[in-house]
Amino acid sequence: MRPRLSGALVALGLLLSPALASAQTVTVLTLEEALRRAEAQSESLVIAGAGSARAQADLKRTNSQRYPQISFSGSYDRTLASEFSGVFGGGDQGGSDIDFSDLPFGQANAYRFTLSGSQLLYTAGRVNKQRQQADVGIRNAELTVAATRAVVQFEVTEAFYNVALSERLLGIAQSGYDQADAAYRQTRQSYDAGRLPEFEVLRAQVQRDNQRPVVIRARANRDRAMLRLRQLLELPADQPIELAVDLDAADLAAPAPFAEALAAVQQNLDLASRTSLAQAELGVRLRQLGIEVVRSAKRPTVSFVSQYSATNYPSSVLPDFGRIRNNWTLGALVTMPVFAGFRIPAEEAAAKADLTEAEARLKQAREFAALQRSTALQDMEAARAAWEATAGTITQASRAYEIAELRFREGLSTQLELSDSRLALQSAQANRAQAARDLQLARVRVALLPDLPIQ
Repeated sequence: MRPRLSGALVALGLLLSPALASAQTVTVLTLEEALRRAEAQSESLVIAGAGSARAQADLKRTNSQRYPQISFSGSYDRTLASEFSGVFGGGDQGGSDIDFSDLPFGQANAYRFTLSGSQLLYTAGRVNKQRQQADVGIRNAELTVAATRAVVQFEVTEAFYNVALSERLLGIAQSGYDQADAAYRQTRQSYDAGRLPEFEVLRAQVQRDNQRPVVIRARANRDRAMLRLRQLLELPADQPIELAVDLDAADLAAPAPFAEALAAVQQNLDLASRTSLAQAELGVRLRQLGIEVVRSAKRPTVSFVSQYSATNYPSSVLPDFGRIRNNWTLGALVTMPVFAGFRIPAEEAAAKADLTEAEARLKQAREFAALQRSTALQDMEAARAAWEATAGTITQASRAYEIAELRFREGLSTQLELSDSRLALQSAQANRAQAARDLQLARVRVALLPDLPIQ
């Protein structure tokens, strides 16, 4: 039994090994794919979408006032004791031919069915203004969705390039450690051969060991940035990811998903903060409609009303449908507040204060929008200049390190010269990667200016 069981386990392992290998396949993630995944998984977009659905429901609720309102009610009452008991029943009724058994006085069983209807005829424009408020709410919710999508796109792009930068810095730190380790081994060989003093060996060892914490910090930063990206995209923690991005590219083009939007904003700067300004303008319009709705409460409301009721007073618990009495009325109802304890003037004063605040916020939004647009454009130009400046620096630093390494290998220079050249090269490479990341984020921020909230 055991040999058969062992053979079965081996066979099962052979069958599962391809599946396990495929489960560990590296996922090459582009920025387009990251944005698509984020928009499909973003809780912020779900919340914004719920706000849009809520605004649509508010419009339907407001429109419901324009249609007839019909309600039905039914009840059954069992009278256990009544002051009318025995007044109309039992004994001589004085020759009267009136049947008092259908009257509601003291009946033991009573069924009542009522159908009521009403239709608003005149509301002094209140319903129409409320409908306009609901339309404003829908438009504002749509703009909120657009602004939320822009925020999600920028957050994902930032996390994407943060991972790319942290991986590049980790590679630079690891390369620096490997170079320091190679220099230490070479110095150790020269010391063992009697060509260098022990001091040079100790210096090379210290420089190599000092590079190890840099690698550890860079790896921790990479892991933290990767965790943030996984959270935004809701990717499994054990799924290997490789980003399709090159921060060392000689020709760093704008990110493909935002290239067209970036060109549009650069050609028409009036697009900047379009969504936020539209929301501020809608806020003013909403407050204006609020004042009109409050004022309409001072005017009369006219409604058409009708009510149909059916009553039955059976002698037993079960209804007697042959003795049902009907009652049907038609009429008009006029309501108008006469005195509400100064509530309406208070509501009007509050609505005017809301309008004043909304107008001030609109003016403030226009000022901040101009500042945000100018700042974003200046940041992009500064990032571009910084990135272009690093191109020559990294070439010169690489050539200087090659010369210093050759001189050290031939015994023409000291360990200090080689270390300085290596640190200069690492700094130039890190500056280049940082400048590339900053330039791409600055471009994306400008591209998303029409929909990004004003900060």
